[in-house]
Amino acid sequence: MIKRSILFATLFAGGIVHAQQLPQPSPKGEVEQLVGLTSVEVEYSRPSARGRKVFGDLVSYGKVWRTGANLNTIIEFEGPVVLEGQPVPAGKYSLFTIPNEDVWVVILNKNIELWGEGDRKPEEDVVQFKVRPAKCETTETFTIGFADVKDDKAFLELRWENTLVRVKLEADATEQALANIKEAMAQPEIKPGTYHRCARYCVDKGVMLPEALEWAQKAASTDRKYWTLHTLALCQAANGKYKEAVATANESMELAQKEGDNSYVKMNKERIDEWMRKK
Repeated sequence: MIKRSILFATLFAGGIVHAQQLPQPSPKGEVEQLVGLTSVEVEYSRPSARGRKVFGDLVSYGKVWRTGANLNTIIEFEGPVVLEGQPVPAGKYSLFTIPNEDVWVVILNKNIELWGEGDRKPEEDVVQFKVRPAKCETTETFTIGFADVKDDKAFLELRWENTLVRVKLEADATEQALANIKEAMAQPEIKPGTYHRCARYCVDKGVMLPEALEWAQKAASTDRKYWTLHTLALCQAANGKYKEAVATANESMELAQKEGDNSYVKMNKERIDEWMRKK
């Protein structure tokens, strides 16, 4: 996690200087999320509304905001990412925004040794893009977090007062994942779970489909569960073997019914209906 110095209040007593850590009005917050295979970390200070109107008053519209309080907010990407369609190299950046009622401007600046927006130099900006804010439930303390984290995509969220700003974040993990799969398959002993996970990843991504079918068959042959069979059915269908896929999905559905897993029953039923039309 990003580490920076913490400021302390200084108290004087009897001619001796004492460093005393006290509660901060805008305490430091840290959040970390793995998106795909890329770690994303944010360090920021968290002001609270305390009965004040925030946007358009405490935080002015149309002006650059440090997106927090105290030291500038820092966001770090372990690998390259794409924010709202804009490529961003791996590294640490200062996060600034320009709030408005109908649109926000989000700015990443390469200088991470700033105190607020006043020291920012536009020529050091790395990327700048616009997003539309939305209404949300009342949030007393400014909060940065992640939502809808799925595969190698997520949303970076900024929440305060009744305003929500969502930034689409993509961290394509396909190349690294395929390298990891090839490494796993080169091992002398491979467990059924490894075959299953690799097959499912490839069929979901639509890559290495013949290999995925082979791995799914090996997983299901040694660990015949409704989830391994469902993956095998997906791989069979992805390779054009719809008759086999329907038979496998029916077996998966029967096992799922016995185990009371209605989600797999539903998924298999939907796939069977789809594949029956293609047989």
